[in-house]
Amino acid sequence: MTAGAQQGVGAGASVNTAAAAGMRQFALICDCDGVLIDSEAVAARMLVHELEARWPGADVAAVVLPLLGLRIERVLQDAAARLGRTLGAADIDAIRRSVEAAAVQAPAVDGIEAALAQVPLVKGCASNSYRPYVETVLARTGLARFFGDRLFCADSVPNPKPAPDVYLAAARGFGLAPGACLVVEDSVTGATAATAAGMTVLGFIGGGHASDAQIDRLHAAGARHVFDDMRQLPELVAQWTLSATAAAP
Repeated sequence: MTAGAQQGVGAGASVNTAAAAGMRQFALICDCDGVLIDSEAVAARMLVHELEARWPGADVAAVVLPLLGLRIERVLQDAAARLGRTLGAADIDAIRRSVEAAAVQAPAVDGIEAALAQVPLVKGCASNSYRPYVETVLARTGLARFFGDRLFCADSVPNPKPAPDVYLAAARGFGLAPGACLVVEDSVTGATAATAAGMTVLGFIGGGHASDAQIDRLHAAGARHVFDDMRQLPELVAQWTLSATAAAP
């Protein structure tokens, strides 16, 4: 697939020049599921499986897939409302546990480790998942070394994405203005949250759950560029860092 990642991005940016300009001035914030961990397709399959078992005959996939990126509880509540079904608290808890148990075994997104190693900015993770899950998947995939304790999760803010809370918390944690933060998001929910926080968003559609149809949706939600290969990330970050440095007062 092609996502037009280079639209509006000049060629030949120097990662080293950007590193000198922005290492302390700027931050890179990554969503977890679908950006760092290729877990959204796994989660979607489990959600559909669990709901089809409870709601035979319902067109579950058509309703669930557009809701990915929201908290699992919100996905289940919205799916039930749209299909005219009900779920009790015990069902919601059981499905959430099944989905997280499956997603925690998902691999890292292809190319993400090498890409993060080439990006010199301080890095954080802002997720709609809860912190214990994020800590577990980052440790298992070896990505924890890039983030340290700079994890900003749904269980530590009043409102999950698409509210901007988790991204605003990340900016405060870095001691930076939101405009000094670059975000990588795979979902409309996340892109909406980061845009509302006043951050620049790169949309990523290279995960196992993504499709070309997501390009327009991510742009509409505020993504400046959309790309499908993590090997492009260091250059995209370098370009943004140089432009943000030039625009700084």
